[in-house]
Order: sequence, then C-alpha cells, then structure tokens
Amino acid sequence: MSPLTLVLIVFAVTCAFCWIASLITKDTSWVDRLWSVVPAVYVWIFAISGTAAGEDAGRLTLMAVLVTAWAVRLTFNFARRGGYTGMEDYRWAILRARMKPWQFQLFNLFFIVLYQNALLVLITLPALVAWQDPTPLNGWDGVFAVLFVAFLIGEFTADQEQWNFHEAKKRRAGDLGPGFLTSGLFRFSRHPNYFFEQAQWWTFYAIGATAAVSAGNGLWGGVLNWTIIGPVLLTLLFIGSTIFTESISASKYPAYADYRRSTSMLIPWPPKQRQGQPHLV
Repeated sequence: MSPLTLVLIVFAVTCAFCWIASLITKDTSWVDRLWSVVPAVYVWIFAISGTAAGEDAGRLTLMAVLVTAWAVRLTFNFARRGGYTGMEDYRWAILRARMKPWQFQLFNLFFIVLYQNALLVLITLPALVAWQDPTPLNGWDGVFAVLFVAFLIGEFTADQEQWNFHEAKKRRAGDLGPGFLTSGLFRFSRHPNYFFEQAQWWTFYAIGATAAVSAGNGLWGGVLNWTIIGPVLLTLLFIGSTIFTESISASKYPAYADYRRSTSMLIPWPPKQRQGQPHLV
C-alpha cells in the first residue's frame, strides 16, 4: 500500500468520525480537536514509508519532526483553553443561529468536516513530494527548518501573550484596557499567531519544493509544484476566518475599529498612530 493511499484512508475515517460525532453530540468542533493531530500522523506515514523502503529519508524525518513540534505546541495551547472539554468554537454557534437547521448541517458536512479535513491532507502533501524525490538533505533544508522553528517560536510567543492577557482579564473582572490585546506582538499585527501559523506551512511547502528542485525539477514542478495548493487554501481560510472573527470583535469592542485602522491584520508591521495604546501591565 502506498503512503498516499494510507493517508487517504485515515482521512476518510477521520471525516466519518467527525461527522457522526457532530450529529450525536450536537457539537461541531470535532475537527478542531483533531486539527493539531492528524497532520503529524500524515507526515509520519510518509516518513516511515520512506525509511522502510530503504530510501534517503533524512528530509522526510526532518519534516515529520518539525510537524510534530508544531502539533505538540498547538495541542498544548488548545488543551489549556479547554478545547478538549466539550467546548464548541463560538463562531459555529453564531453561524448556527444565522442559518436554518438543514443549511447548517450542509455547512457542517461540506465545509467543517470535508473541506477542513481535506485541507489538513493538502498542507502535508509536500511530504509526498519529498517521498517521491528522496534526495539527500542540503543547505536549503537547514534554512527552511530554522525558519520553521523561528515561526513556531513566534506563534508560541503570541499565544502566550494572549493567554496572559485573558488570564489577567479574568482576574480583573474584564476591566483591562479596551478589552483586547494591543501590546507585544499584537502591537504589530492584529493576529500574529495566525501569521506565524501560515508561515510555518509555507516553509513546510518550501522543504518539499527543495526535494523537487534537488531531483532536477526547475521553476515549474520544483520551486512551484502542485502541492502549493495546500498553503494557498490555508491562507485563504485564515483570511476568511479572520474577517469573520473581527466582525464579532468590532461589535463587542468600540475601540476595535481604531485598532483595525492602525494595525496590520496579519503581517507584523509598525503600527500607524492611533488614539490610544492600552497594554497589559
């Protein structure tokens, strides 16, 4: 059995589980709970297959280790926020209230379950490229691995800043600045954690592209190969999700409109002058 076939089997089982579980529990966050787990499983399937075949699996092992580090960090952050205690993503509840029951069930099946799980397969397919072109590691792999780790640290830092802010907000009974974080990395980006998350998967794609280039492919099929669809769709998903999330924040916090005007949405960038800059003390 090829590793891609096995990945698709795991994908199908995961989709079936998430859909059936959502119908039984009336909770549509099962994909969220598996989001940080299944990508690592997929990449390790390719890495183990490459090793078992006696190929040079150094790049695949590197990719698997990096994605495992990503998975551990994201799982930890999701768990401490109560993600595994039955708490549903608040955005799904808002959408459910805006749709008729049959409309939301179609949205649940085709977008939440099928599309998001398919996306988790697509972002890991640079490992398929590395499996198909088992060339030795080179300097570019090292560069992209360092970048991946740097983005991982950036996301960890942003999540920790957000965690500290919300814990302080609880202690102060909600009275903390404008009600949302504007200091630290959030001074330069409204969603630095989202930026670093996407950057990691673009870097992961670059490692797969390195394998294709090392195998003799040029710009087309090498630097730019079909697996780029994964990070592209992930970026589009994050942009759409961010716009929706910010519409909710703007309705809750009067100061959010000024923050949105002065601060980059995703890419960290020096902020423009704004009326005030409350921060976490």
